Amino acid sequence: MNNRSVAVVPLIIADIYELAGCLRKRGDDIAAKIGQTQTRWQVMSAASGQPMSVPQIARRLGLTRQAVQRTADLLVGEGLAGYVGNPDHRASPHLILTKRGREALRRLTVAARAGHEAVAAKVGALDLPALRRDLRRLLVALNG
Repeated sequence: MNNRSVAVVPLIIADIYELAGCLRKRGDDIAAKIGQTQTRWQVMSAASGQPMSVPQIARRLGLTRQAVQRTADLLVGEGLAGYVGNPDHRASPHLILTKRGREALRRLTVAARAGHEAVAAKVGALDLPALRRDLRRLLVALNG
């Protein structure tokens, strides 16, 4: 490793924070068209895969358990999600999407598709799969 690599790390971190802010704003704009928020969208997306508890979703999203719990309770209250038993931890049920929740997530995904296509077209010269691999490697290094 050379000094040039070390010097660029804080710049990459700053760029990632800026990128995250842009993505949150963009996500809120898309979600608002469907009557949702970026946070609700993230929680629904996390709950759409393998069964996960609120603390597991919070860890995956990098949010507090309390924030995810509030969002999950709102989704449950609106019939977009429900709690089911967790065989590994009785006091921490899994959050799963209902049929209405899966439909809301589908609508969000469709609404986001045009934006994703526009971004991909603008950065066409980038090797996006390689960028994702590199970002995952950075995540592993930071978490390891």
